[in-house]
Amino acid sequence: MKLKDLVSFLDSAIPLSFQEGYDNSGLQVGSPEREVSSALICLDVTEEVLNEAAYAGCDVIISHHPLVFTAIKQLTGRTAAERLLLKAVKQDIAVYSAHTNLDVVENGVSSRMADKLGLVNRKVLVPLRNRLLKLVTFVPEVHAEEVREAVFNAGAGVIGRYDRCSFLSPGTGSFRAGEGTSPFTGEKGKDHFEKEVRLETVLFSHLKGKVIRALVESHPYEEPAYDLYPLENENIAAGLGCTGELKEALDGKEFLAILREIFGARGIRHSALPGRNIRKVALCGGAGGSLTGDAISSGADAYVTGDIRYHTFFEAEGKILLTDIGHYESEKFSAEILYGLITKKFPTFAVRFSEVNTNPINYF
Repeated sequence: MKLKDLVSFLDSAIPLSFQEGYDNSGLQVGSPEREVSSALICLDVTEEVLNEAAYAGCDVIISHHPLVFTAIKQLTGRTAAERLLLKAVKQDIAVYSAHTNLDVVENGVSSRMADKLGLVNRKVLVPLRNRLLKLVTFVPEVHAEEVREAVFNAGAGVIGRYDRCSFLSPGTGSFRAGEGTSPFTGEKGKDHFEKEVRLETVLFSHLKGKVIRALVESHPYEEPAYDLYPLENENIAAGLGCTGELKEALDGKEFLAILREIFGARGIRHSALPGRNIRKVALCGGAGGSLTGDAISSGADAYVTGDIRYHTFFEAEGKILLTDIGHYESEKFSAEILYGLITKKFPTFAVRFSEVNTNPINYF
């Protein structure tokens, strides 16, 4: 298949609009029109990973961490990123990354951590905000269901774990067709009144183009009227981090031992052990120290993440067990998410996991 088909699917399944402003998720290297037959999935793109992809005959590397974060004004091989870009181009290997958008998408990185710990009663720790739009349009009564179905098929109407959500109210619309028009109903130059339905629904901002195209193509009017409003609503199904409960409460040392075993964390940094068992757990893959206050507010007994700063440990103050298992260790299972998405959509497309440990941190 063409690279653009794979990219289009990933951009939709892990929406680029979900990424943070500093991020650079998406296609990093490669022509969208080229044919690809196999992919290598990894956490980081390194020279060893590029060699592995070339040796295995993989056309594309799909990573969690982007190869390029900031703008590149010259491509001379001066930096590590530039050298890797040059090598990828020379070996004709495409690179695609899904970073913070994979963190916040439903069933993303933190949710996969919760899977590994067997947590139940799970919720998003910090729900996604400012990514929703309200769509309002006006349709002749007999065509309302057709338009409604079209925008739903384009992805509109999802609220949490419910879909096909809308509100319809009857009314009367008016318009006057001008010269050069071909009105669906009414006459040119004359006021026309039509029994219409006001159709309201919601959509994620990354679906705006797709939903509006579906609306226009399905609407009987030559120039359908519609409004888009930004919403501040939270999306309870997507966001940073998650919380859940262990099936059985554990004391602090037992909990730390399980973290070490499951995540392969050889150097866990943690706050003082609490004087109570651990039952409710908050998680955030990657550098989640900034969410410590949210983890405490959630009522969690322990918070598991990476890259916690020294002074952040003081915030625990006996309220929570802060555990820093390492950035790499907390995100190492992100490759499984990408593998599952791709193989389910393209079952005949060859996908393999990288065997390179790209963790730059070593322990003495």
